Amino acid sequence: MLSNIALPLYLLLTSFIAKTTATEVDQIWFANVGFNGYYDIVEHVAGNSKCECYIMEDDHSYFEGSNAPLNEPLSVHFRGPLILHKFAYYTSDAFYADESSSSSSDWTRGAFYNDSDTSSASNVTFMTHEGDSSDCLGKAICYADDTGIGAADNATILTEDTLIKSDDEFIIFSNISCPDSSVYDTCGVYREGIPAYEGFYGDVKMFLFEFEAPTETQTNSSSFSAYDMPAIWLLNSKIPRQSQYPTNSNCSCWASGCGEFDIFEVLNGSTTGKFVSTFHTFQGVSNIETGLTQDAYIARETNSTMVGGVVFDTNGNTITFMTDSLTFDDSISASDILDIIKDNDDDESVKTLSSVSVTYTATSITGTTTSYKNEVANMYNSRLASIASFLLVLFNIL
Repeated sequence: MLSNIALPLYLLLTSFIAKTTATEVDQIWFANVGFNGYYDIVEHVAGNSKCECYIMEDDHSYFEGSNAPLNEPLSVHFRGPLILHKFAYYTSDAFYADESSSSSSDWTRGAFYNDSDTSSASNVTFMTHEGDSSDCLGKAICYADDTGIGAADNATILTEDTLIKSDDEFIIFSNISCPDSSVYDTCGVYREGIPAYEGFYGDVKMFLFEFEAPTETQTNSSSFSAYDMPAIWLLNSKIPRQSQYPTNSNCSCWASGCGEFDIFEVLNGSTTGKFVSTFHTFQGVSNIETGLTQDAYIARETNSTMVGGVVFDTNGNTITFMTDSLTFDDSISASDILDIIKDNDDDESVKTLSSVSVTYTATSITGTTTSYKNEVANMYNSRLASIASFLLVLFNIL
């Protein structure tokens, strides 16, 4: 235990490190993304009193190549406080973020939502966590109503300027219905009774957003898990269809590494003005809860609209960016996206992921029904505290 004299210095060092180890940028670049690996196949998921969730003992789901495992279908997730004005999903036959435009193909829009013209929405299904509740699986997903957080009987589009508040979440899937729940079909095994839709496919894909992340107006209290911590992130779409926040890791493929990427996320309550990007896979890290976060952030603008997104290119480059000029047209030229990336060259952070193959041991995660993302925040704070403790010892020695 630290003395009364050492404690203030300890807290000062922790705060100092948190502020000085991150740089504000407009673009966060991860290179060499994708590896050869595998994750567990969930063969049965049920949130009854026995929590009957099983994984296949003799088989795994293998993946390989650029952007793997995030080259699998993805669902798109939003946490408040946040207003989503536009969303678009694109694919390209080939896009090389680090080469000239002559090497790349244009981007074709595959899904779209505009809150000022909801009739133009295409290939989107809004879901939320307001279905049947289970101590083991948490709340099931269901159709979201036009507020994004209430349950609906049928697919519904969010109304204009819909604000979700702290802890509130909604999800966007495609409008393509899943086949029956089965380990042998494209959507895998999923929770009984949910409306099941496929995620967004493509090895080379791009997600664009126009959104606001205003300061939370509710008073903070212990009832919040993520107060004033907006986020936009991607999950392997099997995860929310199985259980996004289970108490048993066998109820979801998340713990064994099927894939999560946080595009824009406020990671903890002490850095609410900073959006960070994080991979939660086993590429180069042994702890999937902590994942791999760059020591850089994109500023959260609380009083204006932000426009940006993420690109997964052919060569395994994942680029998160903000920009002042971006369209959401049916087609976007490769040169337009390359220009945005090039314009951010002087204000970017780059990290190259290590190359790995099928050698890791998937860790078991039990967690709670609150959120694995909150566990990540706790791990992050713990790491900062450990560094501060080391510097404190060094300070005393000197």
